[in-house]
Amino acid sequence: MAKKIKAKKDDQLSVQILRATPMEYRDGEDPEKDRPGHVRAASSIAEFAEYLLVVQDDANFLALVEKDYHHVQSIPLPPGPDGKRVFSSERGNIEHKLDLEACVSVPGTGSEHILALGSGSDESREWVLQVWWDDEGNHEVDLMDADRLYSYLRTEKEFCGAGLNIEGVVFDGKDTIRLFQRGNAEPKDGLEAVDSVAEVSWTDLKKHLEKPTEVEPPKIKRVTQFDLGEIDDIRLTFSDGEQIDGHILYSASAEASSETDYIAGSAMGILDVESARWAEVIDLDGSAFKGKIEGLVTAEDNPHIIYFVIDDDVAHEPSSIFQARLEGPWYQ
Repeated sequence: MAKKIKAKKDDQLSVQILRATPMEYRDGEDPEKDRPGHVRAASSIAEFAEYLLVVQDDANFLALVEKDYHHVQSIPLPPGPDGKRVFSSERGNIEHKLDLEACVSVPGTGSEHILALGSGSDESREWVLQVWWDDEGNHEVDLMDADRLYSYLRTEKEFCGAGLNIEGVVFDGKDTIRLFQRGNAEPKDGLEAVDSVAEVSWTDLKKHLEKPTEVEPPKIKRVTQFDLGEIDDIRLTFSDGEQIDGHILYSASAEASSETDYIAGSAMGILDVESARWAEVIDLDGSAFKGKIEGLVTAEDNPHIIYFVIDDDVAHEPSSIFQARLEGPWYQ
């Protein structure tokens, strides 16, 4: 049976936003590649070489963001079946979006290596992306339909509850990958929405991704379910995680529903072996931050400085990258 942990709001902790920068590509729009002039729908972020790498859930481009000046370059991913790289209801191709919602740096062989996962919230969003980047700046991209992996994850009801929705992934530096499940599904078949974290072996996952038709998907080793608390009576649900030594920093947002898109606020918290503590994110002007955090990563030299991205679901405006400071006893 899955362990259950109730997160507690901790008044000793605080999260203060220091800076917000819209992510616009340095070389602007590129119609030939079907690339807009800005990052759309930022959905996760990770360290990658000397950059911060941002994935998007409705555009087939990776954004490489300089840490100091937040200048943005792009790496195109393969286009969709219609030859397009941007997906929307207006274009009539929304069903082709990859919905990449989680990414993490994992060990490579003589190169930087990124693993990015689709949400799996329906069968069109079962993609796994891997990117390798060598010391000379050359990159290799592999995008695969991982239907066997996602089909297996849906059978693990303690992990996915009423509906699968992977929003975060972390690597422990050894051999454990942790998947963060967002509990925002409608009740189904007697099951409720579940926020949870599941552990799988990176070795086993890598073998499956190398030979998906021959090697079975990695089995879940452990599941922990969470009650993450509320902001303004709206449940907080996971949006990402980050491994920091023996702790896991996480982000969560309180979204009223997918129909209203109302965001009551966002939080960051810390997961330890038997507990979870969190604080609401405070905006530049001192008010509660009302954005929906989609991904976070800590600064390489300071775990109390955080970069995070949000998705405002406004296609014609750029997603922003934020820098924030954690204060208080976060890493006890």
